Amino acid sequence: MRNRLFLALIVFTLPALCVAADFPTFNIKEGLWEQTTTHSMTGMPQQSVAIPPEALAKMTPDQRAKVEAMMSGRSSTDVSKVCITKEKLAKNAIFSKDRGNCTRTVVTATGSKLELKIHCQDGDAVSDGNMVLEAMTTEGTKGTMHLVTKSGSEGNALKMDFTFTSKYLGPACGDVK
Repeated sequence: MRNRLFLALIVFTLPALCVAADFPTFNIKEGLWEQTTTHSMTGMPQQSVAIPPEALAKMTPDQRAKVEAMMSGRSSTDVSKVCITKEKLAKNAIFSKDRGNCTRTVVTATGSKLELKIHCQDGDAVSDGNMVLEAMTTEGTKGTMHLVTKSGSEGNALKMDFTFTSKYLGPACGDVK
């Protein structure tokens, strides 16, 4: 259960998009972007789930509230800033951080659309899903992601759904990575 919760927290805070470099470059501007993600989760066990104290200690009060909402099955929204660089665009590593425990298989890749199959493994927890990201303009994107996480002996399926939009804020990223 702890591995499943850890994986859910990673997915909750970092909608990942990282694909191979031999596909067309996603056609959006370099610079600072704001991403708004709405997520919901179903399939949490009915019994009380304890979040590890070390995970709680790293969360802000806002993050704790979002995790509690997510665990109760309610939708919650997260807003973050991301710096899109020439290197990220060349690798199609848009709106992401490197996650070594996940593999992504490109289904469709054009200048305006990326569709991926995702597979993540963290201990006995395995997540499979799909993601679609579309460039509506060079300054705006939208997308969806659906993941199902199963933990070895528990048999429960944790289902996570995400919708996200992002908008270009300007060419200077400042301290945002």
